[in-house]
Amino acid sequence: MTPSPILSRFTRHLVALLGAALLSASAAHAAEPAVVRIGVAQQGSGDPPVFGGSPAATALLQHRVEDALKPEHVDVQWIFFKGAGPAVNEALANKQIDFAYQGDLPSVLGRANGLKTHLLLASNVRAGVYLAVPPGSDIKSVKDLKGKRVGIFRGTNLQLVTDNVLKENGLTERDLRVINLDTAAAQAALASKGVDAVFLDYSLFKLQRQGLAKIVYASRDGGLQLTRQAHLLVLDDYERGHADTVQKVVTAVVQAAQWQSNEANRSALFTLWAKSGVPAESWQDEYANQSLKDRSSPLIDPFLVARYQAVANDALRLNLIRQPVSVDGWFEPKYLNQAIKTLNLDGYWPRFDASGNPLA
Repeated sequence: MTPSPILSRFTRHLVALLGAALLSASAAHAAEPAVVRIGVAQQGSGDPPVFGGSPAATALLQHRVEDALKPEHVDVQWIFFKGAGPAVNEALANKQIDFAYQGDLPSVLGRANGLKTHLLLASNVRAGVYLAVPPGSDIKSVKDLKGKRVGIFRGTNLQLVTDNVLKENGLTERDLRVINLDTAAAQAALASKGVDAVFLDYSLFKLQRQGLAKIVYASRDGGLQLTRQAHLLVLDDYERGHADTVQKVVTAVVQAAQWQSNEANRSALFTLWAKSGVPAESWQDEYANQSLKDRSSPLIDPFLVARYQAVANDALRLNLIRQPVSVDGWFEPKYLNQAIKTLNLDGYWPRFDASGNPLA
């Protein structure tokens, strides 16, 4: 029996409506994930674990992301990785996390290996590295490291700045007896004199106050080209399915960046970050004579873009990657721009040119 043309048209219309409804329901579901997983490229401290030193850390400690997603009943998981950037890249590749806070070099290595991500905002920029030695050491400068046992946390954004510092002093890693040590292991090795020196971060200030180390060099003294950058990124697949959630996360971190950029909050900020296990005094030393706005800026400005391209170029030169990496299309500023507009923060943070000079 041949179906009537009217019934056929009605059936096709009904099928189309049902399909549209299913697509709409699917899209609504995609816009409201049950959980947001944010990977952190360092080991957390405490229960639940926290960290310090960046707008992302401040957002965690102040529960800003959780508060932003609470109306949608979205759970937020902060997942810490002792293996730092390389471990975060593995988790991204396996889609075990959606967002990541990590440094410039690990993200470049991930991009070189095919990870599809977008960099959303800066989170802890213009941070230096320090060279520390045991008290009483005859090492007075970087040039004295030739042939010495030196701890370096390879695969992190500490490594590339360290390599550039060595280059400025006529050395390479091959001139040293490099030992790959994570942050905790490097501190222990330095305190026990198991190494002659380590390149590390603000964690060295505590050892110095305890009389277990002496900082003999700070890379920031050599200019902003010898600093490292960090960021918040998102997996492309997650961004495509959950753009509204990405916007809420970015806005929450920008709010945290605004709060920690306020000089009136300097003492409160370092006290807050001390919950990470790093004493407030260490944060005071790390940020001494530096503007909170300069270090806390989330802006994707010419300086940030140029530094990431420079990191990619250096990684190729040092054979850390096998093929060139371009940053074109990697940064996605629309969420940051919307957050700045929503929060009325246009012009709040200084912008820097590719050389690190303030822009008018």
